[in-house]
Amino acid sequence: MTTGSISKRSVDALKPSNKDQFLWDDDLHGFGVKVTPAGKKTYIYQYRTAGRAGSTRRATLGVHGSLTPDDARIAAKEAAKLISAGLHPTDEKRQKEKARQAKKLSDEELGFKTYCVDTYLPARKPELRTRTYDFIEAALRCHAYPVLASKPLPDITSRDVRKLLDGIKHESVRYSVFGVLRTLFKWAAAKGREDIPASPLEGMEALRPVESRDRVLSDAELALALRAADELAQPYGPFYGLLFATGQRRDEVAALDWAELNRAELLWTLPRERAKNGKANIVPLNAHAIAALDRVAGGDKWPSRGLVFPATDKTPISGFSKAKKALDAKMLDLARSDAEQAGDNPEAVQLTPWRLHDARRTLATGLQRLGVRFEVTEAVLNHTSGISRAGVAGVYQRHGWAPEKRAALDAWAAHCDRLLNPEEEASNVVALRQGA
Repeated sequence: MTTGSISKRSVDALKPSNKDQFLWDDDLHGFGVKVTPAGKKTYIYQYRTAGRAGSTRRATLGVHGSLTPDDARIAAKEAAKLISAGLHPTDEKRQKEKARQAKKLSDEELGFKTYCVDTYLPARKPELRTRTYDFIEAALRCHAYPVLASKPLPDITSRDVRKLLDGIKHESVRYSVFGVLRTLFKWAAAKGREDIPASPLEGMEALRPVESRDRVLSDAELALALRAADELAQPYGPFYGLLFATGQRRDEVAALDWAELNRAELLWTLPRERAKNGKANIVPLNAHAIAALDRVAGGDKWPSRGLVFPATDKTPISGFSKAKKALDAKMLDLARSDAEQAGDNPEAVQLTPWRLHDARRTLATGLQRLGVRFEVTEAVLNHTSGISRAGVAGVYQRHGWAPEKRAALDAWAAHCDRLLNPEEEASNVVALRQGA
């Protein structure tokens, strides 16, 4: 048995052989360093469990390089104290490792996204309506996961939530996400579950609900918007034209792919993967929609694939706030030009602010004015609330309203034509009989 003073010089000088070699410290009994045939040098502490009659055990203190000889000596002294107290360093280390692994597992299970996907959403799904569940899942996926990610639920603070909410631009979306998170944390902290000691939103001032909007463009405003869209350059001019013509959602129109369109059948098939509510929609293309798409394609020969409104080769247009300002400016120019031609003061003309989503509400209201059945309007907008899906109706109601949707959107296009060309004869009016 080789003994000596364990120091950096003595440990560095140790050379491997064909079997393990040991250097035992001549000052601290049981403290040593082991050198394997591969040259690995490990600090150890050797002791007996029950005096001279007990078995010999070794505690690994660390590898040379990660530990200095002085660090290893301190660790060996701490091991000697544990033994004097009747504890075993190897057992202590094993317990600490088990606790560390248990905490790691707990942190992984309570990581925000993992907890939502594996625990919260599956538990809530049976008690929620499909539309409500889809809304909650989308709110978490689009807004919460990117910010909170794998952070354990117990470590999430009100400051984390506030940072998440501050990153959401739209007030209505911010309010909705706040409600989803408040319910989630309250559920996790509920008595009997207690996955977290308390909700981080306790004591946090609730966001004020956003007043529901009922803004509908007047016929005069709609006519200005259609004229302005026709004069705006690509891609936003045709984009707005298609939006007004179909009433579909902004992002669904913006990310439209030519592969979804069929000019021969005048149809747009919106796949479920792109629909906000996860439901595919068949959208008949009326004359205004065809005109907008022909304008993009440069004629009636449409590409077979690729984005209709690309920002790059792989991404659709964005920057909607700037584009909406351009549309508003063009509408104001047209309104003032009309006023001047009518002999009125153009500078006195002002437009009432409106949002892009109001165009969708305007179409829905317009269809009702044209006598379109409520269920048909809901089908055009790809809503699922227009028809009861409960009980027998949910099994047998499979009518897609395709003919009625086409008639409704054709009537809408005719209505827009009358607004753009009020001098047309009344005989050109296309109206639907009540209940169509």
